[in-house]
Amino acid sequence: MDKYPKNIRRKTMQAIKSSNSSLELMVRKFLWKNKIKYRVNQKKLFGNPDISLKKYKIALFIDSCFWHGCKLHCRMPMGNKEYWTRKIENNKKRDSKVNEYYKSNKWFIIRIWEHDLKHFDNFTLEDLNNLINAIMNGKPKVVPGLYVSNGKRGIKKRD
Repeated sequence: MDKYPKNIRRKTMQAIKSSNSSLELMVRKFLWKNKIKYRVNQKKLFGNPDISLKKYKIALFIDSCFWHGCKLHCRMPMGNKEYWTRKIENNKKRDSKVNEYYKSNKWFIIRIWEHDLKHFDNFTLEDLNNLINAIMNGKPKVVPGLYVSNGKRGIKKRD
């Protein structure tokens, strides 16, 4: 049972933005300041990445802890628990499909968790800058695949 009336819950949920969130804007401002040119929410790209650098085959996703089911911070709402569990699980499955699509096409997929931007923003952003510059400069140790933010340990490749 939800502790808020339906009209208040509806208003709250409608206020959640799917693009141009404060976290996205933080990352975009940082990239622009570092002279990294990018595109935003390109509908033509599979999975609609938050930020993309098509020339370098980079798809960047900024994943919120709730909508993408972060193991550390995702708290399921008490009301309509079955619906929310199914919704979050479907989001995770979609994320996996998107990752597989870009991996099979030799793209760099970068996923940054909301909590890493909120708690380690300078560290995460610098690591992102280093990774993107390494990709753009064709560093041999950087290979296409999935890269995920991991707090103070930086953005690491995952298979």
